Amino acid sequence: MRLALSISAFAFITACAAVSATTVLQAPEPEASLQDRGAVPVQSGDPYYQRAASAVEGRMGPDFAAGAKNVIIFVGDGMGISTITAGRIYAGQVRGLDGESYRLAMDTLPYAALSRTYSHDYQVADSAATATAMVAGVKTRSGILGLTSDVALGNCASAAGLGTDTLFELAERKGLATGVLSTARLTHATPASTYAESASRGWEDDTSFGSADAAGCKDIAAQLVDWSAGDGFEVAMGGGRRHFMTDETFDPEYPDATGRRQDERDLVTAWTAKSPDHEVIYTGAEFAATNFDSNARVLGLFEPSHMQFELDRADDAGTEPSLADLTRAAITRLSRDEDGYLLMVEGGRIDHAHHGVNAARALGDTDAFDQAVAAALEMTSAEDTLIIVTADHSHTMTMAGYPRRNNPILGKVTAATGAVVRGNDGKPYTTLGYANGSSACTRNEDGSQDCARVDLSEVDTTAKDFRQQALVSLGSETHGGEDVAIFASGPGAELVRGVMDQNEIFHVMGYSSGLVERASPTE
Repeated sequence: MRLALSISAFAFITACAAVSATTVLQAPEPEASLQDRGAVPVQSGDPYYQRAASAVEGRMGPDFAAGAKNVIIFVGDGMGISTITAGRIYAGQVRGLDGESYRLAMDTLPYAALSRTYSHDYQVADSAATATAMVAGVKTRSGILGLTSDVALGNCASAAGLGTDTLFELAERKGLATGVLSTARLTHATPASTYAESASRGWEDDTSFGSADAAGCKDIAAQLVDWSAGDGFEVAMGGGRRHFMTDETFDPEYPDATGRRQDERDLVTAWTAKSPDHEVIYTGAEFAATNFDSNARVLGLFEPSHMQFELDRADDAGTEPSLADLTRAAITRLSRDEDGYLLMVEGGRIDHAHHGVNAARALGDTDAFDQAVAAALEMTSAEDTLIIVTADHSHTMTMAGYPRRNNPILGKVTAATGAVVRGNDGKPYTTLGYANGSSACTRNEDGSQDCARVDLSEVDTTAKDFRQQALVSLGSETHGGEDVAIFASGPGAELVRGVMDQNEIFHVMGYSSGLVERASPTE
């Protein structure tokens, strides 16, 4: 990108030399060109949209102008405040440093705020509603993608006329490059929010409807490949290839597995048929061989379902790229577009590890997510790129018990003397625990459940397979409903401050990039 700019500058200077010395040539104002690409989304009449727009505009100074040529939004799925704190300590400790004073890449961003994550119908929201809030500026019902709150969950017919224009669609219509990355399936809630409208986040392929109410709906994988905004994604990489392949197509890495589609439509073939530049990659080796500094339009599908957890990927080196690798590749590809770009990067498996009451993998993926943030900060400039780092929701993981300084974050609580601290039942406990989840009880040989707390005295709680103890027994640990953090840098980052409703993030990105017209334009 810098080379291209240097060549352009040389050509400009050469041209100027041939012009009369009295002639004054002026480059266009960058703010004006960005502001000129604004649009009014179809959901602009929604009350949630209007309140968020008003709140963000209220934080603008009188001289505010769009200045972000590029926007990158990082979403740590399930990365609540306790996960950030524990993840910071973890990241420092695995590097042999003081964890408590360690600084994550996201910690260095100069602006911060709290995000209120409730959905239209739930105090504690899911990823579909929260992702829709961030990319479309409205709050909707939990389980819904890309539709306003008037839709009925799981009812396709009710979605008519309730669609939204996501920021990614607005960007494509204005000629920007776009990309979406995730360690989860690309058809999963957060990445799917960028392109899909669905009355159920579960409709990932044509076999998942299971209801007459879904008649006439289009599955999420098909919506990605058939996405009609602009010329579509330049890069989309993550997991989930089973939803793109037919049930008669064998998986390229797992010979006993096939795709899921029963409509006989091979979406992989449909992607590659779009143009000679469209290509699909499946493995770490194919990723490494791909030239992202080209016109290639890459669909990366690295697993049948979700990509590996970072701790497992690191033990199986070379099979999959890291999230930082994906981020570097995406920025390289998207930066080729002189009009700018919009990119979402999701650390999707932080959430999955938490659901499994498995803090080691959650923190490992938090560390990997932060390394992706660091990669983006290294490759971009705060002069023209707005970077936002946030979470869609939190989890019930707690960090408690008065552990001494430098105590292993995954370890048992120890006092200043080094002695293991014990509960009133005489058993040790860990710094990290969960309010609910599958580890609250154990199953005896006779099938009965024992909900007495397990004695951890001889248990290695730092092992990656260890499941922290939980209070309330559930099949899967749940999301948490407290506010999550928003960090920001670059043009428009000053709009991120205070306590914000989550759907205000859309307006911060939209106004800062000029992709969204202000509800109350200034003279």
